[in-house]
This record gives sequence, C-alpha cells and structure tokens, in this order.
Amino acid sequence: MNMFYAADESIDVAKQTLLSANLRSPDIVMNAERLGAMHQTRISFVRTLLRKIDREKWTLSTHLWDLDDNGYGHVIYRLTTPEHTYHLVVFCNEIADEERNDRVIAQKWDVTFGLVFGEIGQELLDNLKANVPLQEAGRNSNMVLVLARANKSVRVFDHIVSALAEGKQPDLEVLAQVGYILRTTAVYGNGKFGIYDFKPLDHSEDFNQSFRAQMCAVYLLREFSLDWVDFLAKKKGGSKAAALHPEIKRYLGIGNATGLGMAPYLINHPCVVDQWLTTREEAVQATLVCDIEAQKAAYFSSLLARAIQHFTEIVTINEQQATLNEAVVTELTSLQSDLMTTIEDYKTWAEFLQAHDHLSFESQEVIISCLMELYPERVDAFQEMVNADETLSLPKGKVIQDLLDVLEARYQWAITIDFDEPKNSYWFWYRSVDKEEPRMGVRGQEPGADRELALDIARQAKNLYLALQQADPQQLISEFMLSKPKYRSIARRVWTMGHKKMGDIQMNVLHKTALPMHLLRCKLSMFGATKFDPRSDRWVRITLFQGAPLFSEVHSDEWLFPLLPNLSKEASSIEESSTQ
Repeated sequence: MNMFYAADESIDVAKQTLLSANLRSPDIVMNAERLGAMHQTRISFVRTLLRKIDREKWTLSTHLWDLDDNGYGHVIYRLTTPEHTYHLVVFCNEIADEERNDRVIAQKWDVTFGLVFGEIGQELLDNLKANVPLQEAGRNSNMVLVLARANKSVRVFDHIVSALAEGKQPDLEVLAQVGYILRTTAVYGNGKFGIYDFKPLDHSEDFNQSFRAQMCAVYLLREFSLDWVDFLAKKKGGSKAAALHPEIKRYLGIGNATGLGMAPYLINHPCVVDQWLTTREEAVQATLVCDIEAQKAAYFSSLLARAIQHFTEIVTINEQQATLNEAVVTELTSLQSDLMTTIEDYKTWAEFLQAHDHLSFESQEVIISCLMELYPERVDAFQEMVNADETLSLPKGKVIQDLLDVLEARYQWAITIDFDEPKNSYWFWYRSVDKEEPRMGVRGQEPGADRELALDIARQAKNLYLALQQADPQQLISEFMLSKPKYRSIARRVWTMGHKKMGDIQMNVLHKTALPMHLLRCKLSMFGATKFDPRSDRWVRITLFQGAPLFSEVHSDEWLFPLLPNLSKEASSIEESSTQ
C-alpha cells in the first residue's frame, strides 16, 4: 500500500469518520491514569513530521563543520523545503562534569543549538555565537525559530567514540541503558526569550502544526549527534576507526529530561489538549469500526510481538514503572500466544478492544497504538488536525441553569469532590522565586502558598457549582458574572470545555496521591516519546526518534516500539550469502 495517498482521499476518510464517529466517553479517555499510560502512535508529532519530510522531499546538507580535534566548535546544517530554507546551528562547548545539570537552572551545557529561519550571514552568525550558548540569558535573534540545549550521556558518548576509534562497534547493552547520545533539557519556541513568534507560521506549510518546528530541531540534532561521534572516532582512531553501523544509528534517538514545568501546559491550554485527544480518538475510532481480516490480524500479532520485546528491553530505575512494564509483557504475551485462534470471536476491532478492557491501562494503550498502525490510509487522515482555537467564552442569553447542566453533565469528576477533606487539597502549586520553576508544596507545612498557581481546575469548578446553586436558576449568566466576577474565568472554561468532545483532563492536581507524571506522559506521548523512565513522580527521562529512520531514508515508517538491532543476524546473513 502506498503510505502517502492523495490528500483529498485523506480528507474524505476523515469526514466519513467524523460523521459516523461514536467516540469513547470523555470519562474513559480523559481519566488521568489512562492518559499516564499513553504511547506513541502514527499521529504523534515525530511520526507525522517524518512522513511530511519524505512526502515533500526535504533535503539536508552540512553547510559548515568547524570543530577542533576534541569536537568543540560549531556546525551548521542546511535544511531545504519546497517553501523555505532553514539552518540548524549547533555549538559544542567544553564543560566540567560538575557543570552538567539537566535542570532549567543550569548555565552551561555540552551542546546548544537553534533552528534558524532563512540564510545566515556573518552578522547573524556572530549574534548566534554570542547568544545561543547563553540560552535564556542571551539576546537571541528573532530569526531563531527554536532555541535549545542538550547534554551528553557521558558514558554512552565516550563508549561509542572509544569503540569506533578501535575499529569496533559499541556494545549494544551499554547503548540499551539509555538509547541516546544527547539529552535535551529544554526546547523553546514561539517567541520565548526574543526568538521568532510562531503566529506567522499559521500560514506556513512547513511548521504550521503543533510543536513541529521543535520536533524538527530535535530530529536534526539527532543527525548531528551521530555525525559527531563518527567525526571524533575518526580523529581518535585514524585509519583504523569504524563508522557507526546504520542499524545502531537508527536505534539511537535523542533523550529528554522533563520535569514539573511541562505539567502546567496541559492545564493552561485545555483547548489544545482537547483537540489533540479528540483527534487521537477520532483516529482510533477510524480503526475500531473496521471488520477484522486475517491479514490485518496477522500484522497486529506481529506488532504485539514487537511491543513485548520492546518492553522487555526497557531499562528503568523506577520500581513502579518496572512493575507496569512487566505486567505489559505478561498480559500481551498471553494475548498474543493464542490471538490467531481467538480473534475469530470478534467481528470488529471495537469488539476486540472492549473484550480486553480488563487489561492494565498500559496494555490497552499498547493495543491501541498497534491498531492504529493497521490502517494508515484512515489514521493519517487526522495528522494535520491538531491545532486549536484557544478562545474560552460564555454565550449570550443563557441562564444559570444552562451552566449548571454543563457542570452536572461533564464535571461530575470535580463537583463530587469534598475539598474540606485535607487529602483533596493536600498540595499547592507555585513558581519558585529563585529558580523560576513550577513546584509543589504541602499546604500548611511548606512556604509558597501565597504564590499558588491557578491550576486547581477541579476545586474552581466545584466552587463555581456551589455558587451557582445559590443563585436564581433563570438569572442570566452575564448578570451573575457582573456581581461575582471572580467566577468569570472558570465559568468560561467550564462552558467552553463542557461543549468540547473530550474537554478537561479529569484530575484533581491538589489530591495527596495526584501524580504529575500522568500529565507529563500524556504530552510526551503526543510528541512521540518512547521508553519512559520516571526518576520520581515529578520528572521523567524519555527518548525521541529512537528507531526512526535517518534523514536520508525517511521513507521508512515502520518504527513503532524501537528494538535493539540484531547485528549478529545481519552478519550471519552476509556470511551465508558470501559462501553461496
């Protein structure tokens, strides 16, 4: 099947699905624990970016390579699309081990980089040299679309360079510990720190979708990381040095360390989250309505086998995540072992999924990711539908009862909470004065409650509900808001999100057992992250583009659940063919 079918065919499929969609309930989809079990899918941002690069035949070339023998200096890559020219400018800096810090408060990094719009003259290059390495502290050019930085995984970096310099390939077990050479610690876009405002990109064919510019910058950094270790190995080993094997290059992605700073985004941008998850659900529904065919069932079985191996290979220091991964392996192994005999019991994939709703959320979400691979001509029709109008508003002419109806229909998860119970308002969220980082504090025990951030959507919705119950049900909403303006913001949100297909994330972030990790996982899975390795309940390491094809071969789209390469199998194949 041609992976890149005509655009009008995609639109037709999407329209037909929208007309017949019977989406799963928001009470199911927007459950925080389920969101915290999501995985990469075909419409995750890294996947849609690579299909676009291939479809439109984007090109990448090395514009400048100015590194010394130790790998320090700067490199420029030239990216050409049918619409524009861009450059990735990378600065490699020598730092001491004690200066290497993944937190936002760090001041030095192994690598700093920017994705730059247009051509780079000497004046702009001088500006980039002076400011990109400073990151937030610099006076960055407004030609910089994306500003970012990364640190080495020192053990992996040194091991790869040393092995290649000796003419050997690196030990795959060492690589499996992390799965990347460089780990980003922040990737900024959309006008932050003086860089390019994304609003004009609404009219761009290149980067007019959510986080596409940022994902592109990270993908190009991955290309650099692979070129970098080859370069250093050659400098160190000379003529005996080996080049990194293509299969290993595909296996290595770009790491990312993400903490609490990402969580408020999902709360502060509810329309975006609704759009992402509505689009994802519509794509899921487009597969669930399909009748099960033998060929598709066989492909699904092979994807399950791949997922089982993937989860077996994941390395995590987090005991809870390790337990979840083990459950996935156990549950999916049992499912996959007799799949081809039991699959005949179901007519559609919807019936199949429903019959397995007793499995853990992790396993259910793996199944959903696999199902979406079976029908690219249906699923990919939704890949450009992730942008959203973020306007929150109240209607004219509606009365209090109308707003109460919305709360009772869509916010039961919030209005039934008793916030007089200490456990339900245990935490408060605030931004630290010294570090400028989002933090969580224990209410009544830790300082900072006077700077509490308005992330308590559940509590605000409950307070609105209680206030509305004291009013005349037939009073106009507008009149009520004039007398009680403090409720205007949450009322706008409740009305707007209550009329969206998915609406708000159903999570009380103040609850004693609330896990910010669920919010981080949701957003990162939409990006296309794999191999979640929580380092606490508040920050996580993941990998982007692991298993993805290299830029020169982005036509390949078979990289769900990346696996360690089997080089011995390839070597045996070569040896066998040479003896024939």
